[in-house]
Amino acid sequence: MNKTIRHASVFGLLLVLALLVRATWVQAYQADALADDKHNRRKVIAQYAQPLGDIIVAGSAVTGSERTSGSDLAYKRTYKEGELYAAVTGFSSQVYGAPQLEGIYSEVLDGTDNRLKNPVDALTGKRQEPGDVLTTVDPAVQKAAYRALGKKKGAAVAIDPKTGRILAMVSTPSYDPSKITGTGDGENWQQLQSDEDKPMVNRALRQPLPPGSTFKLVVAAAALENGLYDSVDEQTDSPDPYTLPGTRTVLNNENPAAPCENATLRTALRYSCNNVFAKLAADLGEEKMTAMAEKFGFNDKKQDVPVRAYPSVYPSDMSKDQVAQTGIGQFDVTATPLQIAMVSAALANDGVLAAPHMVSKVVDADGDTLESYEDGEERRIVSSSTAEQLRSAMVTVVEDGTGSNAKISGAEVGGKTGTAQHGENNSKTPYAWFTSYAKSSTTGKEVAVAVLIEDSGAARSEVSGNGLAAPVAQKTMAAALR
Repeated sequence: MNKTIRHASVFGLLLVLALLVRATWVQAYQADALADDKHNRRKVIAQYAQPLGDIIVAGSAVTGSERTSGSDLAYKRTYKEGELYAAVTGFSSQVYGAPQLEGIYSEVLDGTDNRLKNPVDALTGKRQEPGDVLTTVDPAVQKAAYRALGKKKGAAVAIDPKTGRILAMVSTPSYDPSKITGTGDGENWQQLQSDEDKPMVNRALRQPLPPGSTFKLVVAAAALENGLYDSVDEQTDSPDPYTLPGTRTVLNNENPAAPCENATLRTALRYSCNNVFAKLAADLGEEKMTAMAEKFGFNDKKQDVPVRAYPSVYPSDMSKDQVAQTGIGQFDVTATPLQIAMVSAALANDGVLAAPHMVSKVVDADGDTLESYEDGEERRIVSSSTAEQLRSAMVTVVEDGTGSNAKISGAEVGGKTGTAQHGENNSKTPYAWFTSYAKSSTTGKEVAVAVLIEDSGAARSEVSGNGLAAPVAQKTMAAALR
């Protein structure tokens, strides 16, 4: 054979081998990655090739599917009372993807989850019918919180203290997910993105803000658990006014006439005495304060319900005066309404925190369980004695203190107000908070609630936890107890 022909033959054989190796690599090793690539149009076509499964609230679907026309995407997502449930469901868009429950369970909802296939389907490649996601949300509680928040910018979370079931999760202003599900909804999407009120931000889970005086419950718990004081009715060593340690900065109380000098913890919670809790935090020190905050869930970077909440933060590496400021829920302390609801829930449940969750079960098209989120995953936060004492003090706050707007006839209600500074040198309208629990004396039902009012449009002088947030909590709790 001619030497030139031989070389050409070998070269040609190498090219064929290279092609075979590349084809094998792409088909055997890269197939899944290519199929899952967000730019792969076939993936989106398959996702919307049939009606999606549903997100269920109290046995009824709050989602649906609608046949499209003039598109290679056969169906698109629809929502019933979309603005009411947006903070729970998220959205499923043919263009912009899917967050929250829609995103977490997208493969169950579009029928591509391998658990939906039987052995025959796995061999034939037949696509199975989609499954559903069952939530723990109570529609009556959700509606009560949503209506009570109204046009205010804020959020509310309601939890069953015994089980950890999230009964309501509301963020306002809200948005209608139905308006951004199709390929032609770009203008609606841009309007939502440019809205300065940020309606697509889930304020209940994903916008930690200074919790103000609601954090005083954590400080009081730390003081009792560490033996700084034995009882909520024991007099504290708390000068009024109080000068932050190592500084000349005097910390004043909102009500200068309140009996805050050397006040008991009960009185200090009743009147929200800054001097008492700032000094408690300084006396306890950063290490003990951090330990108690983290027991309640602060600094947890994997708080999934199952949507992941942004971490609520108790800061580190502080000077003593900064630790004192954290005692009133300021300096760099931040919290989500979910986190503050967890504080009340743990105290209401005798010091034990049941893991909060808003999905009870994921099922296939026949109703058979694929995943079950059992109630009862618990951890003890404080002793039964500490929880009982703090509940008693919280009742005093509502019955004879700063939380009077949370009262419910025929129920034990305990709470704590909060007003947090906003902006440099507190130049903007403060945030208003309220956290609480309620127990019905007739039905035995219980609920824990946290409410944040980020902005109500009210004058600065009218902003208070009792005036703005407590009425929302009251209506939410009343709905849960009915």
